[in-house]
Amino acid sequence: MEITAKFVGQRTFLARGDSRHWVAIDTREQVGGSNSASSPMELVLMGLASCTGLDVVAILEKRRVTLTDYEIRVSAERAEDHPRVYTDIHLKFIFTSQDLTDKDAERAIHLSETKYCSVTAMLEKTAEITTEFEILRPE
Repeated sequence: MEITAKFVGQRTFLARGDSRHWVAIDTREQVGGSNSASSPMELVLMGLASCTGLDVVAILEKRRVTLTDYEIRVSAERAEDHPRVYTDIHLKFIFTSQDLTDKDAERAIHLSETKYCSVTAMLEKTAEITTEFEILRPE
């Protein structure tokens, strides 16, 4: 895999990888950015949520579970000193499904955490990652 990050001014970059899709990256105004795009550390958490999210969807599809809505909320704490790595990350999986069971949700999340999600495998080297889930029933 290769990534190109092109500086476009102030503290803003445009980056793209093998998929050829451009992503804007910026930082907070307090450190010289213009806050015009997601920060690198936000993108890390987005990568975690989407990596585990894709795993969970694939696992539940194999179990023939139908999701009518699904989101993952991530909260995180960073170290006080540089490098300010993530030290605590919490993921909340919110499913809307008529047929999803607690057992299927737990199993899918567990498999993603322990076997499939490479972003989790990298981040758990510095952060304690915790999860919870909620199942809502469609009306």
